[in-house]
Amino acid sequence: MDGARSVNKGTRGGAAGKGEKLADWADGRLGLYALAKANMRKVFPDHWSFMLGEICLYSFLILILTGVYLTLFFEPSGVEVVYHGSYEPLNGVVMTRAYESTLDISFDVRGGLLIRQIHHWAALVFVTGMLVHMMRVFFTGAFRKPRELNWVFGWTLLFLGIITGLTGYSLPDDLLSGTGIRFADGAILSVPIVGTYLSFFLFGGEFPGHDIIPRLFPIHVLVLPGIMLGLVVAHLILVFYHKHTQYPGPGRDNKSVVGMPFLPVYMAKAGGFFFLTFGVLALMGGLAQINPVWAFGPYSPQLVTTGAQPDWYLGFSEGLIRVMPGWEINFWGHTLEPGVFIPFSLFPLILVALGVYPFVEAWITGDKREHHILDRPRNVPVRTGLGVAWLSLYVVLLIGGGNDIVATHLHLSINAITWFVRVSVFVVPVLAFVVTKRICLGLQRRDRDKVLHGRETGTVRRLPHGEYVEVHDPLPQEQLHTLTQHEQEPPYEIGPLVDANGVRRPVRRSQRVRAGLARAMFGPDTRIDKPTAKEYREITSGDHH
Repeated sequence: MDGARSVNKGTRGGAAGKGEKLADWADGRLGLYALAKANMRKVFPDHWSFMLGEICLYSFLILILTGVYLTLFFEPSGVEVVYHGSYEPLNGVVMTRAYESTLDISFDVRGGLLIRQIHHWAALVFVTGMLVHMMRVFFTGAFRKPRELNWVFGWTLLFLGIITGLTGYSLPDDLLSGTGIRFADGAILSVPIVGTYLSFFLFGGEFPGHDIIPRLFPIHVLVLPGIMLGLVVAHLILVFYHKHTQYPGPGRDNKSVVGMPFLPVYMAKAGGFFFLTFGVLALMGGLAQINPVWAFGPYSPQLVTTGAQPDWYLGFSEGLIRVMPGWEINFWGHTLEPGVFIPFSLFPLILVALGVYPFVEAWITGDKREHHILDRPRNVPVRTGLGVAWLSLYVVLLIGGGNDIVATHLHLSINAITWFVRVSVFVVPVLAFVVTKRICLGLQRRDRDKVLHGRETGTVRRLPHGEYVEVHDPLPQEQLHTLTQHEQEPPYEIGPLVDANGVRRPVRRSQRVRAGLARAMFGPDTRIDKPTAKEYREITSGDHH
C-alpha cells in the first residue's frame, strides 16, 4: 500500500509547486478552501432585471477609477487667478484655481476631457441604475424579510449618491455649478433661526466665500465615497448570503433556488458585463458632450446661466421650490421663508417615505415569514399603484424644475406651466394610483380567465346545433403554476369588539389604523380571487370549449 501511494503521488506530479504551496499557506491561515467550497458553487437565479443592480456596481467602480485620475490634476482652491491657457476665449479672465484646473484637465491633460465626461456619465448612470433597481425591488416585493436591511442600505446609497452628485458638479466652479450652489445656499438660508449661521459655517462667511470648494472636495472624494464603498460591500455580502430572490416558476419556492452556480458561470457573465458597461460609458464619454464648463465661463455671483438646470436626479427638489408660492412671513423680527423652507423640507421627506415603506408594510401585514419568491406587480395592486404615484409625482416636479426650458422649447407660458404643475402635484399621483390599480385588477381578471378557459387559439368551430365557438387550448402546467402560485391571505382584522361575556375589549388606536390600512391595501377590493382547484376541474372536465 505504501508503494502504491508513492506511485500515485508521483503520477500526480511529485512535489507541490510554488503556487500550491502558497495556496496551502493561505488556507492554513485564512481557511480559503472551506470558504470557497461552501460559497463558490452557490446557485443564483438568472433574470435580466438582476443586471440593473450590476450596472449600479460597475458604474460605481468606474466612478472610483475615473475619479482617482481626475483627483491627480484637479486643484480644489478658491484663490483667484488670471487664466492663460489653451482655451483662447477665456484668456485674461479672472477665475478661481478650481475652474482653471478644470480647463487644464479638459484641454491640456492627455485624455482628461474623455475621463471627465466618462466620470459624469457614469454618475448619471449610477443614480439612474439605483433608482430603477430600487423600483424593481419595490414593485416585486423583494424588500420583504429577510432583506429589509439591504433595502435600507440601497436607499442610503441612493440618497448619498444624490448628495455626492451635488458636491461633484459643484467643484469646477463654473457659472452653472455656481448657480447650483447659490440655489443650495438659498435653501439653507430659509431654515428658521439658524439658517444664516449654517450658511456662514458652510461657506466660511458671506456667499460665495473662498472655503466652499476646499470643503466640498474632501467630502466628494473621500467621505461620501468611503461611506458608499462600505455600504456597497455590506450590500453585496447580504445579497450573497441571502441569494437573489427569484421570479415565480416551476421548482421555485422559498426553500429551493433555480439558477446557475456562482463560479464559473455567474462570475464569467459578471466580468463580461463589467467590460460591456465600461465600453458603453467610454463610448458615451467620447461621443456625447456633457457639462462643457468652458461654454459657461467662471462663476460670478451677479450672473446666472440661461436655462440653468441641475442633473435630473435633483430636478424634483428644484421643482418643489419653483412651483411653491413665494410666501414670506415677518415673525418677531425674523423673516421666515415658508415658500422655500417647506419644499426644502419635503425633499428629504419624499425620499424617507420610500425608505421606510418595507417596515410599514411589514407592520400592516404582520407577516414574519421569509420571502424569496417575488410578487408579480399585478397581484399587489395597491403597492404597485403607490409606486407609480411616487414616480408620477417625481415626473411632475421634474417638469416644474425645468419650467423655463419647457416654456421656451414648447412655446408655452411659463405661468401656465407653473400652475399646471401646482395642480398636478395633487391630482396626477391620485390619478396614477387609481388607473394603475384598475389596470392591475384587469390583469388579474385576465389571468383568472386564462387559467380557467385556456389560451385563445383563433380557431373557430361550428357545433352540430349550429353554434360557433372559439377553441381554447389549456395552458401548460408551468404557466398554470406561475399564474396561481401567489398567496391571497386575508388582511389583518381587529376581531369582535365584545367578547363572549359581553365585555368590551380595549382596542388601541394603532390597531384600528393597522386594520384600516390592511383592508385598504390587501382587502377584497384589491384582488380578484384566483381560481380554485375545484373550479378548474369543473370547467376542464367536460366539453366546455
